[in-house]
Amino acid sequence: MPDESYHFQVIRRAIEIIDTHQGEELSLSDLAARMHMSPAHFQRLFSQWVGISPKRFHQYLTLGHARALLRERFTTLETAEAVGLSGNSRLHDLFIRWEAMTPGQYADRGAGLRIRHGWFDSPFGDMLAMGTERGLCGIAFAGDMGREAAFADMAARWPKAELIDDRAGVEPLVRAALDEGRARLHLIGGPFQIKVWEALMNIPSGQVTTYSEIAARVGSPSAVRAVGTAVGRNPVSWLIPCHRAVRKSGGLGGYHWGLPVKRAMLAREAARAEGAEVDGTGLAPGATMQPAEASQKAEPGLLSARALNRA
Repeated sequence: MPDESYHFQVIRRAIEIIDTHQGEELSLSDLAARMHMSPAHFQRLFSQWVGISPKRFHQYLTLGHARALLRERFTTLETAEAVGLSGNSRLHDLFIRWEAMTPGQYADRGAGLRIRHGWFDSPFGDMLAMGTERGLCGIAFAGDMGREAAFADMAARWPKAELIDDRAGVEPLVRAALDEGRARLHLIGGPFQIKVWEALMNIPSGQVTTYSEIAARVGSPSAVRAVGTAVGRNPVSWLIPCHRAVRKSGGLGGYHWGLPVKRAMLAREAARAEGAEVDGTGLAPGATMQPAEASQKAEPGLLSARALNRA
């Protein structure tokens, strides 16, 4: 959708205004006026960005929204995994299949890999997508640091890989994930990182969990700091939803591509989740249930298959 980045810039500006007026209850008219828009125009843009007409647009964008999510929509990963595809709390509009490099390949720092890359429009601004022949291996957002810095950040993760500027080559992987609801990922990381990233893929959309909960789930309850580092090194942002991890206190924690992006992602997912619950389907607008075989074990050569909601 060509206007998605513009929508995100509007939302980002709204977040900045709300932060500037902490403690004030800004009405829709107040917020729109500060953005030099009519209330109707701002409401329409927000609705287009979210996919529904939200009733609580202001609450979704406030700094304390993560605290409210932790109180109202916290999930334990054990429960999330048990619910799987059968639970109405999940929004089943993205099915992810992934595989990881072997530890030896990871130690080679990308040697022998050909990674194609290109820039795409997204609901969260300029998005860099990178992929191998096996699937998407990187997604980054340039809103905070710019394209050049975002690309350098990602390229440094696999310094020995052959990087090919080929938007057309990676576009089928991007379109499959964003438009068709099926994503193939090629995870390039260490064994502990892979375990953490797998845990992230079990957090339902519209919900959050804590870094300590993830640490417990991967069998290292005292390794909260190491989990936080692994979450921050997630190379496939958004599809592997590291933005759904928050601090136990309700603080947002960090986000590699900037906290405005994390806040926007959580706001959009919460609004869509609430809209789906009101609708009574448990599904995001336009979403359909995945076939039963989606919950089966992955075919040989794949480590796992998980259902995950696209924001």
